[in-house]
Amino acid sequence: MNFANYTDAVLSALEFNPKINEAITRKQEILDGVYSTENLDPTSVLFVGFTPAILSCRAGRIAVTEISDTALNFIRTRRVSVEYIADKDITQYRKQFQCVVAMDEYFTYADSDQDQQNKIGIICSLARNFVISTIRDYKNKDFKEREFSQPAMVRNGGASRLYVENHNWDLKDRTLWHSTIHEIDTPSNQLTTYGPFARRTMYFKQLAKFSLDSGAVNFFVHKNLMYKSLIKKNYEHVVSIQFD
Repeated sequence: MNFANYTDAVLSALEFNPKINEAITRKQEILDGVYSTENLDPTSVLFVGFTPAILSCRAGRIAVTEISDTALNFIRTRRVSVEYIADKDITQYRKQFQCVVAMDEYFTYADSDQDQQNKIGIICSLARNFVISTIRDYKNKDFKEREFSQPAMVRNGGASRLYVENHNWDLKDRTLWHSTIHEIDTPSNQLTTYGPFARRTMYFKQLAKFSLDSGAVNFFVHKNLMYKSLIKKNYEHVVSIQFD
């Protein structure tokens, strides 16, 4: 399964949320916090996968990649004009965006060290000013979070959707695992499954090194910003990879 399928779970949670505009605003506030630190409100932004902040983006040029047809159609029904870039064509857009946004621990969605480095290299090649991403602190990760993320529930009147993310770790390589998201709709008890997704741990120093190797001039962890997905309650650190 690919990252687009993973972010379809985020889309599902957003669509079901009766306070959809509040959810969008909270995610936009994260990006605005980074923009303030970078002293730049970008006029061109590429979003990797679906994230609610696409719907509030103020840039004149908004592009999306690694996104499903379902998510793309939803964005357009919200009257947001976006440019779709197919995965296979993304390397043709070198340095065409002031900012690239790849949230939800995008760089952990890899099945090998080389795959991970390639992802970082490609994303870094697209940004002129900075990349925004999120990452959890795997070095100090609580053992009880190893098998499951903290479940999240979205309520809508008398109905609800429960999101449970399970992690199945490799028995031989402690850096590898597969994640699967289970969406349970009540009161119908209908189950929708997303995944499994191949994952690989990513540490702050590791991401910093790979980013600098890919032409970045600085790697910054935003101490006052924390990101939380709509489908789990774990907090992720917000980072920016800077190029000028």
